[in-house]
Amino acid sequence: MNKIPLIIQREYLSRVKNRTFLLTTILTPLLFVGLIFGIAYLSVKGKERLKVAVIDQNGFFANNLKNDNDITFAYPADVDSTNYLAKGYSGLLTITKLDTAQKQFFYIRSTKAVGLGTTSSIEDKINAVVEDNMLQKHGILRVTLDSIHTKSHIADVKSEVEQNGKAQESNQGVAALVGYVSGILIYITMLIYGMMLMRGVMEEKTSRIAEVIVSSVKPFQLMMGKIIGIGAVGLTQFLMWIVLIFVLSAAAQSFISYDTMQQVQTLQQHNGAMPGGSAQASDAAQNIYSIKHSLGTANWPVIISCFIFYFLGGYLFYAALFAAIGCVVEDIQSSQSLTLPVTMPIIFSFIIGTNAVQIPDSPLAIWASIIPFSSSIVMMSRIAYGVPGTVTYFQLSASIILLIAGFLFVTWMAGKIYRTGILMYGKKTTWKELIKWGFRKN
Repeated sequence: MNKIPLIIQREYLSRVKNRTFLLTTILTPLLFVGLIFGIAYLSVKGKERLKVAVIDQNGFFANNLKNDNDITFAYPADVDSTNYLAKGYSGLLTITKLDTAQKQFFYIRSTKAVGLGTTSSIEDKINAVVEDNMLQKHGILRVTLDSIHTKSHIADVKSEVEQNGKAQESNQGVAALVGYVSGILIYITMLIYGMMLMRGVMEEKTSRIAEVIVSSVKPFQLMMGKIIGIGAVGLTQFLMWIVLIFVLSAAAQSFISYDTMQQVQTLQQHNGAMPGGSAQASDAAQNIYSIKHSLGTANWPVIISCFIFYFLGGYLFYAALFAAIGCVVEDIQSSQSLTLPVTMPIIFSFIIGTNAVQIPDSPLAIWASIIPFSSSIVMMSRIAYGVPGTVTYFQLSASIILLIAGFLFVTWMAGKIYRTGILMYGKKTTWKELIKWGFRKN
């Protein structure tokens, strides 16, 4: 009798009914939101506003270096390197006599090391003043140049993908966002739930429960049931997060004014433009329309279905490897040497995936999206760019078939390792022995 459904039910319910599961499911999204706002708040509040005294040996920098939220420039006549702190300045910038024929160094002195971003900002401000001075010497005013620069920026290029004689708008921003978010979620899932499965197998071994289970269940059935059961827990958690995101999004829309939403509807009806004679749409309405329009360019049925498949496929593939490790070790410390060869391909897949977001049709991205060890992350980095445009049907089919075959093969091999390793105690196992057990004939 096939006992896989019973094992799946046990693994799933034992974790879903746990109070920790409910708390982490609800609190994790709130924790991420809190971290984002907390980091943003601390980055703004943690900035130190510099008040910099400027010693200008050229005569045209005074009152021309632009102040911003982080730096304020002053041009006192009685300040030098010996008294700038006593005069209430946090920094002293000395601009020596310029020789525009070669690169020059300028020094800002302060009691604390100035950050790289601040020095880069000061460099840009100095260069802007030098550029203005050179333009004026040639009879060109900065105001005129800025006006021409602003008026000439009229191009707004939209990308269209031609399929079967029809052009369809695409959006690289949405594709990149989907690639990054999907890659991060799958990457975290494979590590967290893979390690969870490894600990579960390890606990069963140390408590001797596995000896009873192995006597009544085939190793392959046991591996399949445990892997699918814990994978279903992860999928349930993601579905609950999606529902929570929709609820929060609906709640957020209630804070948007009725007039703004009416303007958004008008923009949607007239392809982003207000009808003749109507007032200009507000910035909020234009931003909301832009977000909705960009999201509407993506093929969400394909993206969502592929995400579910690769989320489960990537987890199932690596979970079998983590389970194989769990059955031959008795504590976390002894598992570190065995888990490294499993975690490194996941890390490399994430690195390749971030590159594939930028260049989705590179040879490295194509092959990595087909190979089972990396396809779950890398393919999701490419899929939002279009099927069958960027990702051909052959590439997608080959990736799916190889990932399924890889999962079945690894699970079968993990089951054979489990049967041998779960009954061994007090012996340090190597990967050479694991592979030998996996291919051993019954």
